[in-house]
Amino acid sequence: MLNEFRIWLAESGLSDNTIKSYVINAQLYMRWYQETFGTEMSALLHGNVLDYRSYLRNVKKQKIATINAKLEALICLNTFMVDTGRQRGVAVSRKDLLKTQSVYASLNNLSEKDVEAFRQAVLVDSGVRDHAIVTILAYAGLRISEALSLSVVDVDIISREITVNKGKGDKARVVFIGDRVVNSVREYLKERKSDSELLFPGRYGEPLHRSVINKMITRHSDIITPHMLRHFYCSNALEKGYSIHEVANQAGHSNVHTTLRYSNPSREAMKEKANRL
Repeated sequence: MLNEFRIWLAESGLSDNTIKSYVINAQLYMRWYQETFGTEMSALLHGNVLDYRSYLRNVKKQKIATINAKLEALICLNTFMVDTGRQRGVAVSRKDLLKTQSVYASLNNLSEKDVEAFRQAVLVDSGVRDHAIVTILAYAGLRISEALSLSVVDVDIISREITVNKGKGDKARVVFIGDRVVNSVREYLKERKSDSELLFPGRYGEPLHRSVINKMITRHSDIITPHMLRHFYCSNALEKGYSIHEVANQAGHSNVHTTLRYSNPSREAMKEKANRL
């Protein structure tokens, strides 16, 4: 069933990372079910899901966000099972998610000085390819999967535009870019020797794996991650005069409420205010 679930998720247009997460979390539930009841799961039952939620919270001591991520996967699994005739009715819904107060502070905790020092370290130690990648993440706001899926023709340094054809949910968008991105890509293209259509191919022309970039970033920083650079982009764009809707459009946010969080003060600013009390 898990393989069919994986195929169904892919056909629904979800990203590779979301598919992987949902399948793993569905598998974890099935394993818990097998160990608890001594039989394979054939259908989702609301009472079982509530027991599983309690197990995750009280026995495994998992965070609310982690538990909710697992429940989101089961909600999707429930839809799949109904669509494929494996069961009738809703056994788990968003009403079963644990309530939590949203974090008020901005998602970004990097300053422009932090990012510039990081980019320089990457340029000096890792070269122009990796420098171009981290610059695209920080100053074009692409997700790491989007950046590594770019074709050479997707980046127009004359028009100063990046066409993201493989965005989240298979949504395409055009991202406007400034000098930092243009210059870093131009310098990389001068040294690029591959015949691959991909902008950032691996050694044999295959898509560069995100783990390669994750390892490279880890070598240069104990704090920065690809997604943190995207957080920086959103916060920085708002500070430089972009509107909420412009940032939502450029970052590919499906919900403008996600973008609104970047307009909040940083964690450090909130702590500074708390210190005055």
